[in-house]
Amino acid sequence: MARSPFSVDDLERLKVSAGFTEEDRRYLQLAGEVLADQTKQIVERWRSGIIAGIPHLAKHSRTPEGNPIPEYLAASNLRFEQWIVDTCMRPYDQDWLNYQQEIALRHTSAKKNKTDQVRSTSCVPLEDVIAFVAVMNQTIKPFLAAKGHSQEEVSRMHLAWTKALQLQLALWVEPYSREHSEREF
Repeated sequence: MARSPFSVDDLERLKVSAGFTEEDRRYLQLAGEVLADQTKQIVERWRSGIIAGIPHLAKHSRTPEGNPIPEYLAASNLRFEQWIVDTCMRPYDQDWLNYQQEIALRHTSAKKNKTDQVRSTSCVPLEDVIAFVAVMNQTIKPFLAAKGHSQEEVSRMHLAWTKALQLQLALWVEPYSREHSEREF
């Protein structure tokens, strides 16, 4: 796994910038408990229900000729499911920072396709990653509400989730800022 150029002190600074508090951490933990048995449905919603219908996003899980790569989708869906749980449940420490660096690199030409040894697009453009976070934030709310928590608790879990994704985006930008490969549109 890649080593993050960010330290835990850097992360603490970013938490302050995002307004991520201990209360957010508690509600994010609760969100993890709520989402843990729904990750497959969430990823199916994102992948099959949304990404598959957007050609410039769907192509990043296909061959350059546009053919599906089922084994790649299966493996990356499992990682996507794990990422949901890890976003909510893992401690935000140096190991988590390293994990974020690895996630980011796997979307750039530095590591995309290498883990699964597939032939697909060379990178996912950063602007698409950033824009899709809005979709993930919007579509997660019904899953957070699925276990009968109060509207206030759901809102607090959702806010904590949103802040957690903003923190991750702040970290994911770094490999892209170093990379000068050609972008694919």
